[in-house]
Amino acid sequence: MRIILPILALALVAGCSSTKDLAESLNTRQNAGACPPVGSVYDAARIVEFRDGSDELYSDIRYTGEITDVRSFCRYTGDNPLTAELEIDFAFGKGPLADANTHDFGYWVAVTRRNGKVLAKEFYTVTAQFDGNSPLDGATQTIDRITIPRADETIAGTNFEILVGFDLSEQELEFNRAGKRFRMDAGS
Repeated sequence: MRIILPILALALVAGCSSTKDLAESLNTRQNAGACPPVGSVYDAARIVEFRDGSDELYSDIRYTGEITDVRSFCRYTGDNPLTAELEIDFAFGKGPLADANTHDFGYWVAVTRRNGKVLAKEFYTVTAQFDGNSPLDGATQTIDRITIPRADETIAGTNFEILVGFDLSEQELEFNRAGKRFRMDAGS
């Protein structure tokens, strides 16, 4: 017993030391400030695809899409760049003129300064998969890594924004700006 206790005590002290070293190596300090605000741009948060030459009637809808939620998880310490992971929730609808059970929607993710200046913009695609005769679908996309360089440790995440929107044609953008909308799940 006299031999076991000193060995056990030594193992505990060594364990604490290695745990402390591990925590320091993972740099577990808190963020230098808050994460950047994230969200979808109102005018680009939904898309209604009509038949070409349509009068914007319900009977002319091919597909619809809506960005329903955007979440981010970020990390930065010292003067390291800010890194963020983004999750985007989508809802999709298949209209009367849909011609397939899958449909690709283009969207973008932009990093801006709070004054609106775009620092970076990347384009992505999300695919709606309509099972059977279901006119509705949803998806969550994850953007694994967004890196925002910071000049120094005094620059907090709140100096930036991460914005998301559908890649719209001029006509689709005008439709949204006019406040028009169709939702395939209305009345459900």
